Amino acid sequence: MRKLLFILALMTGQAQASGAPEYVAPHVRSAQEVGAGRLTYLMWDVYDATLFAPEGKWQPQRPYALTLTYLRELEGKAIADRSIEEIRRQGGHDEVTLAAWHSQLRAIFPDVRPRVSLTGIYTEKGETIFFENGRKIGHLLDPEFSRAFFAIWLGEKTSEPALREQLLGMR
Repeated sequence: MRKLLFILALMTGQAQASGAPEYVAPHVRSAQEVGAGRLTYLMWDVYDATLFAPEGKWQPQRPYALTLTYLRELEGKAIADRSIEEIRRQGGHDEVTLAAWHSQLRAIFPDVRPRVSLTGIYTEKGETIFFENGRKIGHLLDPEFSRAFFAIWLGEKTSEPALREQLLGMR
């Protein structure tokens, strides 16, 4: 029994060493940190972002997870609004589609306070699963939404290129 507990402790230590939350593992195998950075807006620290991918190597068509750990209070509505603004700014989506996505995000995103983490997981099927501190809070089945949503941080047209570079391990 003592040997089993030791092995479990080692395994837990290995999982924590990669930094990937345990609820990511069923969706992103061998998830390890690719990169991390902080979003600061007008001198306010908003959130810390961390990207996880298989073996720490991000590929846009393979599963990955992006965790945002908030450093300030924000309303879920404001998070949904900003997400759609960023998707709109990147172009390529009609207003009807954006309105539908906005409605779905408003239903999913909770109000957050400091140290609350929201995680989006890009799945093998191109869907997005959302978690709040490890608890599933939503699932969008639309691969087009998933590509547009994660492009907010990972796309070449992101409004935060320095954060993108940090997330992708380019800095």
